[in-house]
Amino acid sequence: MDQEEEVRRAQEGDEEAFIHLVKRLELQMYNVAKSIVKKDEDCADAMQETVLKAYKAISTLHSPYFFKTWLFRILINECNLILRKRAQNITMAELPQRQMVSTEVEAIDLREAVYRLEEVSRTIIILHYFQDLPLQQIADIMELSESAVKTRLHRARKTLYGWLADPAERKVNA
Repeated sequence: MDQEEEVRRAQEGDEEAFIHLVKRLELQMYNVAKSIVKKDEDCADAMQETVLKAYKAISTLHSPYFFKTWLFRILINECNLILRKRAQNITMAELPQRQMVSTEVEAIDLREAVYRLEEVSRTIIILHYFQDLPLQQIADIMELSESAVKTRLHRARKTLYGWLADPAERKVNA
């Protein structure tokens, strides 16, 4: 049975069809969630909330063809919600100690730099480079035009380059 028929059955209340749809995408969902929220327990929370919301709202999905895009959009929203809650819940004990400002740019790794990007750019970078999704699919998931995704991707790469480039090398090339 093809995915569209299975989605139609799920929309009509067939729980087994819904479970089969989600099981087929479970590993991809986990990989996307893990690349956004990092922690396994947050991945589990995001996936659980996604499945619950999708199950409750599957009847509102207009085109069964876009089930995967729709499901991943819910997942990304849940992951971003978890990140926002996590950022709000920093306790005083977790606040970083104020350090002396140095003239040298501190070295940061790529993943850390990606997580410093604003939410939309971070999500686009993760989906494109860490999950290997094509730009058109990212545009569908993010509900943006493909050109907007390309623009944000370009700006994010430029920002990352600025953060990660070796300052001494930039002086030589200038």
